[in-house]
Amino acid sequence: MRKRTWGGLLLCLVPMAAWAQGSDAGTNVDLAPYLRPDQFERIKISPSGDYYAVTVPLEDRTVLAILRRSDRAVTAKIGGDRDSVVDDFWWANNERVVVSMAERLGSRDQPSVLGQLHAVNADGSGARLLASPFGTGEIGSRTDTPGPPRAVFLTDTLPDDERNVLVAAMPLTTDPYISIDRLDIYTRRRITVATAPVRRADFTTDRAGVVRFAHGADVDNASRLYYRDGDRAEWRLINDENETGHREFPLGFSADGRTAYLQVEQKNGPDAVVAWNPADGTYTELLRDRVVDPFRTLYDVDGRTPIGVSYVHEGVRNAFFDEKGKTARFYRALERAFPGHGVHMTSITADGRLALLFVWSDRNHGDYFLFDTVEKKADRVFSTREWFDPAVVLPTRLVQMKARDGLPLHGYLTLPRNAAAQAPMVLLPHGGPFGIFDEWGFDSEAQMLAEAGYAVLRVNYRGSGNYGRAHVQAGAREWGGRMQDDLTDATRWAIEQRIADPARICIYGGSYGGYAALMGAAREPDLYRCAVGYVGVYDLRLMHRRQSNRSRSGKTWAGEWMGPPEGLAERSPTTLAARIKAPVFLAAGGRDERAPLAHSERMEKALKQAGVPVETLYYKTEGHGFYTEEHRREYYTRLLAFLSRHLGGKTAR
Repeated sequence: MRKRTWGGLLLCLVPMAAWAQGSDAGTNVDLAPYLRPDQFERIKISPSGDYYAVTVPLEDRTVLAILRRSDRAVTAKIGGDRDSVVDDFWWANNERVVVSMAERLGSRDQPSVLGQLHAVNADGSGARLLASPFGTGEIGSRTDTPGPPRAVFLTDTLPDDERNVLVAAMPLTTDPYISIDRLDIYTRRRITVATAPVRRADFTTDRAGVVRFAHGADVDNASRLYYRDGDRAEWRLINDENETGHREFPLGFSADGRTAYLQVEQKNGPDAVVAWNPADGTYTELLRDRVVDPFRTLYDVDGRTPIGVSYVHEGVRNAFFDEKGKTARFYRALERAFPGHGVHMTSITADGRLALLFVWSDRNHGDYFLFDTVEKKADRVFSTREWFDPAVVLPTRLVQMKARDGLPLHGYLTLPRNAAAQAPMVLLPHGGPFGIFDEWGFDSEAQMLAEAGYAVLRVNYRGSGNYGRAHVQAGAREWGGRMQDDLTDATRWAIEQRIADPARICIYGGSYGGYAALMGAAREPDLYRCAVGYVGVYDLRLMHRRQSNRSRSGKTWAGEWMGPPEGLAERSPTTLAARIKAPVFLAAGGRDERAPLAHSERMEKALKQAGVPVETLYYKTEGHGFYTEEHRREYYTRLLAFLSRHLGGKTAR
C-alpha cells in the first residue's frame, strides 16, 4: 500500500494493475482495455456507513449490488432482464434502498426510465416492487392492475421519515399532468399530496419535504416555473419562457427555507445561479462563469442544501456561495489533495464522519475514495477502470477557435504519443445534438483513436449545451447548415494550426454525429478522406415524421429544431450521396428505436447508386450502439482497419 501526505490529507492508495501497453508498443491496438466494461459505475454509502450500494454494468444490463463495507461481501442485489438499467438509487433509511429501473436498447442510447421503483433491505430481505405502470406484483411483474396505469419516479427520500418517500406519478399518456404521492416503502400505500399546474412537471421540495416548485412545459414546449409557499398555498407562475425569453430551473432552498436558488438562462453567455426571495420576488446573482454553464450543483453535508456549483471547461472548477462555509473549505482541501482532478462528494454518513468521493480527470476514468473527516484520511475503495494507468493515458487539452460568423467554439484535442506536426486526424462530432456536449474527462474512443496514431478533435458546435442559451438556440433548424459549418471550420482550424495533415482527415460520429459525418462528406467532398456513420440518422424527413407522430410536443420540437419537412430533403445525406467522394463505413443495429436501421439501409443504397465505396456492419439484435463484446470487438476492429486504409494508422489485434 502506498501512502502519501498531500495538502493536509493522508491518501491511502491501493495499487492499481497498470495498463501494460503504451501507445508506442507494437503496431496494433489492443482493444481489450476499451471493450472491458467498468468494474463499477455509481456508488453510495449507507447512512450508517455499514454498506455500499453499487451499480455494476454487465454486458447487456446493469444491476445494483449491496456490499457490506467490512468485508465487501454481497448481501443483496436487484437486477432485471436484458436491456435493463439501474437508472438511479437512494438510501431511504439505514436499512432500505429504493431503486429506479430503466431500459436501454443500445450502448449509446439514453436510458428510457420505466417508472418502476423497487426496494430491498441491505441484508437482502424485503425485496419487492413498490410501484410500476405494469403492475404491483413481485420484482419483474408486468401484470396489469385496475385503474389508469402510472409511471412512478422518486422525488424526495424524506430523510426525517423512515417509512415514506415522495414520488411523481405520471399517467401513460402523451404530455401528461403529473402528481406527487407519498409512498410507504414497506407497504406500498400511496397518498396524493400535490398536483402540478403544468404538463410534464419536475418538482422541487424544501428541507421539510414540502413541494414548493413545479417546472414543466405544455405542448408548445415553452418552459414554465411555478412556486407555492406551502402545502395549502396556491401555485403562482414565476417564469414563462414565452414572455421572458429564457428558462429558470430550481436548484433547492437555503437551510432556513427562506431563499430559493435558481439557475437562470441569460440572453447572451452562460447561465447564472441566483438567490430568489419568495417574499418579494427579487433576484440576486451569486455565481456566473465567463464561458460555461453550471455543470453540477454542490450540496452541503445534508445532501439537500445547495452551497455552490461545479463548472467543467478546462478541468473542473468549483464555486461556492460562501467560501468560508465549512463544506466549501472541505472541498478546497480536497482540491489541494487531488490536483488536476475533479472531486465530487457522492454521499455521506448520517453522522458526517465518512464521505464517499468520486475523483476523475482526463487521464483517470474515476476512483472512489472513502474520506474520514475526523482522521483526515482518504482510502481508495473502488476504481471504475483500474487497468488504465493515468501515467500512460494520453492527456486531453481544451482548444478554442471561432466559426466563420465569429461564434466562439470550444472543444477538446487528444494527440497521439510523440505526435509530429500534421498528424492524421479524426474529427469526432458528438451526438444529441441539442444540449449535449463534449466535456473534459476520460473519453474511451478518443483514447483508442489516439493510441492508433490519430489526433482526435471533439468540437462543441452550435446547438451543444454548456455554453449558454444563445449557443444552443444558434443550432435551431441548422441541421446540415451552420452546425455543419462549425465542424468544417474546426477542421480547417486544425489544418491551419498544423495539428492535422490536410490529406489525412476522417470524420466519424455516432447518432447525430453519424449524420454530421455523412453531411460533412457531402458538403466538403475534398476535405475528408473518409467518413464513418455509427447508428446515425440520414433521412431527416423520416426522422421528422417519426418525431411528429409521437406527441403534440414532439411535433412542435421537430418544427422548431429541425424545420419544416418540405426543406429537409436538401439537408439529408440520403439525397446528397452523389456529392460524396470519400469511402464510407456504416454500422447500425436492427433494434435501434432512436436511429432505426432504415436510415443506414437507405444511406447504403444511395451510396451504391452513386458509385461511392461503402462498407457496412449491421446486427439485427443490437440497438442504438452495440452492447455485446463480440459485436463491439468486430465493430472497432473494422473501424480501425477502415481508418488505417485511408489514413495510415494502426489496426486492432
